[in-house]
Amino acid sequence: MLQNNTIFYFKELEKKLKNEIFIANNAKKNGGDPKPYVEIPLAKDLSERVENLIGVNGIAERIRELLKSNTREEVSLIISKEIASGNIGNYESRIKKIDIAIRVSIAILTEGVVAAPIEGISKITIDKNDDGSEYLKICYSGPIRSAGGTAQGLSILIGDYVRRINNLDKFKPNKKIIERYIEEIRLYNNHTSLQYNPNDDEIKTIIENCPICIDGDPTEEYEVEGCRNIKELPSNRIRGGMALVIVEGLILKAPKIKKYVSLLNIDNWSFLDKLISLQSLTKKIDDSKLKPKEKYLDDIIAGRPLFSHPSKPGGFRLRYGRSRNTSFAAAGINPSTMIILNEFITNGTQLKVERPGKAAAISCVDSIEGPYVRLNSGEFIQVNDFELSKRIKDKVEYIVDIGEILFNYGDFLENNHPLIPSSYCFEWWLHEYNLFFKKKIIDKKIITLLKNIDEDRAIIFARLGIPLHPNYTYQWDDISYKDLKILSYNISKNGSIIKINKIKNINFNLLKENINKENYCLKINMNFDGSINIKTMIENLLVKHIFKDNNLYILDFKIFLICLGLKYKNYKLNYPSKIFE
Repeated sequence: MLQNNTIFYFKELEKKLKNEIFIANNAKKNGGDPKPYVEIPLAKDLSERVENLIGVNGIAERIRELLKSNTREEVSLIISKEIASGNIGNYESRIKKIDIAIRVSIAILTEGVVAAPIEGISKITIDKNDDGSEYLKICYSGPIRSAGGTAQGLSILIGDYVRRINNLDKFKPNKKIIERYIEEIRLYNNHTSLQYNPNDDEIKTIIENCPICIDGDPTEEYEVEGCRNIKELPSNRIRGGMALVIVEGLILKAPKIKKYVSLLNIDNWSFLDKLISLQSLTKKIDDSKLKPKEKYLDDIIAGRPLFSHPSKPGGFRLRYGRSRNTSFAAAGINPSTMIILNEFITNGTQLKVERPGKAAAISCVDSIEGPYVRLNSGEFIQVNDFELSKRIKDKVEYIVDIGEILFNYGDFLENNHPLIPSSYCFEWWLHEYNLFFKKKIIDKKIITLLKNIDEDRAIIFARLGIPLHPNYTYQWDDISYKDLKILSYNISKNGSIIKINKIKNINFNLLKENINKENYCLKINMNFDGSINIKTMIENLLVKHIFKDNNLYILDFKIFLICLGLKYKNYKLNYPSKIFE
């Protein structure tokens, strides 16, 4: 229930808005504007927006009723059926029923906030195939882009749904028409870059199998050169709306459209499976065989930064979850990452991403990991603190790891993309902890202590059988087996365990606060051939350290040494020769 002050707030907003509209209407009566009144009608919810946008009186109440027990996508199909069947509205002609049914459905899908339903579809007609049967043709124009790829594709699915209700046949293109579509989309993509560059087989699959004829108004000045003067297509100019719907609506969004085809049990759309296989993105793909996707690199604009190549070490590491300021197609990164990247990314910046969708708006989330950086002085640290990032941003020599990016499960579900392995995080470890001790920790103070446990306690928990704490699970997959052997050998020969209080003129606070100087650390003397490579390996593992006077110091060294197969006794390391055999 809304609190009284919240109700009062919204009532005040509405009261002030109506007053502003009254003032604007009086001003417009002077005749200085195209219309003598404010053209935007007020609407309180999706239902009213759709009714006002399309102009179908009384439909808002029916949409509200259906939304109580159905999803927005399901409501769009139910409404289209009722309008096309004559149960809603009083339209004399068959084509008028079909026209209104499709526009209302698209308005519901786009939540009544874009011009696509009224301006994105220029006309809907019924034409004849070569055999004399009737088919449905939807003519798209440029503003259909604002609907988004999914709504564009679903408009075709809705058209097919309405076509069946009105007993219309499928579109049956001949070879020349198919070749015209291929040539036209190729030319459009060359002049006006599409989000995806389809091959000829993908375009052919759509035109041969799509039950609706996807047409469009001529939008470009240039013309096709090969397949000209086709009687079914009166103009030789390029049709931009058609190209957008086929490529960005059906081909690019084939996995999502297939999800709705299955959900709504609509047959004869199996050609989507072929499209998905052509894009190497089958529904039952094995997580372990997911390959890097380079699609997001295709349209890089000169001057824009590339933060990571597909699935390469050092790029954004996936973290599943949701913050209060992230949602569908809205991801989160640590604010320190924004500062370290010279604030090129800020709240609201849209990034093209490798997966699960094509883009995401970015927000600050300070509860996930920030970047790992090497400073000019040689220190290698992780930057999670916003104030620290501002102090050191001009001292960063190299960004080794850009940090985590937060995506919610809904992004993968909505894009019909298989879940992929994420980084091992504290929440996952806490779940393992709770399972081991058979109780759920809910005390925030205890959770904070567990999140920041020291190395000795992490070792104790690991020996009990709880997986290693994520603070100490280094990036072992990012170095080769050969490098692992070289690293282990060189540390055993050049490393020593010393007390921190014996180290002079070094500030360890960048690594850890409140250090007990009676504790020990690992010192590696870097005066040997190949030492630069050894430091790079340690950085790639994301092991934090201080570097000064050609010595490298690691505070949390015990788990690091255990993972390297090294032991120490009397402050000396030994290299067990059999460990890598």
